[in-house]
Amino acid sequence: MSEQILDMTVIIGKLVLRNPVIIASGVFGYGREYDGLIDVERLGAIITKGISLRPSLGNPGPRIVETPSGMLNAIGLHNIGFDAFVKEKLPLLRQLNVPVIVNFYGSSVEEYAELARKLNECDGISGLEVNISCPNIRNGGIAFGIDADMAAAVTRAVRGETALPLIVKLSPNVTSIVDIALSVVNAGADALSLINTITGMVIDIESQTPVLGNITGGLSGPAIRPIAVRMVWEVAQHVAVPIIGVGGIITADDALQFLIAGATAIQVGTGIFVNPKAPEEIITGIASFMTRHHYVHITDIIGSLRVSSKSEDSDARDK
Repeated sequence: MSEQILDMTVIIGKLVLRNPVIIASGVFGYGREYDGLIDVERLGAIITKGISLRPSLGNPGPRIVETPSGMLNAIGLHNIGFDAFVKEKLPLLRQLNVPVIVNFYGSSVEEYAELARKLNECDGISGLEVNISCPNIRNGGIAFGIDADMAAAVTRAVRGETALPLIVKLSPNVTSIVDIALSVVNAGADALSLINTITGMVIDIESQTPVLGNITGGLSGPAIRPIAVRMVWEVAQHVAVPIIGVGGIITADDALQFLIAGATAIQVGTGIFVNPKAPEEIITGIASFMTRHHYVHITDIIGSLRVSSKSEDSDARDK
């Protein structure tokens, strides 16, 4: 059975994707940097580098350090800003035959709302992904995504300014990701992306100083995959909206874990640095899995995790 015959279509809000494989924000530039390396139009969708109202230089260097089974990054959301994005990048993105989702962020609820309104007026954007792992400058630098009320406030403000499919990207650096998920869904999110990076630190023992200029950074890559899969599974038990799984996905087997746990789609992030062809190989691998298991529709896989009553009893005791 060929990949074309299989139904790999997934729906995220109003978005209909030809398959569940999406490029994560921050690893693919503004969508054209990988021309010639990957067939972008074979993907389910691409998500742009995070955009802010005004250009941002990001954090001081060094900004990336490799770690076992992953990497720490402290790029600091370096980007060209909304005006340059619309003028220089969006015309090229419109030429692609693939949904373009724009990731964006702000330092206040008002900034999120203003940027959502501006993006809503642009042709060529299929959806929005809201990064709520950013510091709220009016609340002592606390990240919006670690407080359920603040996360809901951002989501509600953005929802009020756009009719585009709205995806909220959740931070794992919280006590209960389920509580945050429920808060943003109740505030109007059409879908959730989880997880964002986990805060970490690397020290140079000879100089006894942090390796990163920002001291801490976000851990991504295979090291965080089991945590991400667990969080997707937990959230999937409590929300009715689609979940997009993110975190350490390099192979089709990795992606399938997320789908089985309850994700409707997945994002490839750090894995693309290891293998630029990974997204295409994942699409092919998922199709092979479907053929091998006689699945015609990818929805047959989503949320198909089998948990025995014995496992559930053990989980209850652990809690």
